[in-house]
Amino acid sequence: MADRWLVIGLGNPGAEYEKTRHNIGQLVITFLANNQKFSAHKSQMQICEVRRGDRQLVLAKSRGFMNESGGPTRSLSDFYKIEINKIIAIHDELDLPFNTLRIKQGGGDNGHNGLKSLTDSFSTADYFRIRMGIGRPIGDQDPADFVLKPFSKDERIDIDQFIQRGADAINSLVIYGLDKAQTAFNS
Repeated sequence: MADRWLVIGLGNPGAEYEKTRHNIGQLVITFLANNQKFSAHKSQMQICEVRRGDRQLVLAKSRGFMNESGGPTRSLSDFYKIEINKIIAIHDELDLPFNTLRIKQGGGDNGHNGLKSLTDSFSTADYFRIRMGIGRPIGDQDPADFVLKPFSKDERIDIDQFIQRGADAINSLVIYGLDKAQTAFNS
């Protein structure tokens, strides 16, 4: 049997959120699917399965809002019998500059409601995270408003390459492990 991983792209459903900073995790998942079709799963997730060598990746995007993604993620992990040490959440990160990526396992939610929901549903924060830096708003803009806006004109120049790096980080993590992936991507 293949080594199976669950990779969750955090984000919000619908066209109005599709290309926003908050949905960068789902943009990476869509890229990883490489034009394969997603199907509806009873867990309230859209899923697609891909192989990376002898690893099977269940790629998932929630059909609900980010702050409620924990329950559907837990349902999906239970369905596939995937343990917490084989779950990766890919998400936007305000505290990293745009186009910066960090890989880690465990830690706090840093005010990120999607991570809080996952941690609450699993009663642990020991899943992996691919933190995709989106930077902080300039001036007095509310961070909650900032994350729900599309990428700026300048950011759109680099977004495709950034999404590719996020996908590469996931592949590196599942194939080579945390230490090698961090060495390659956390610089």
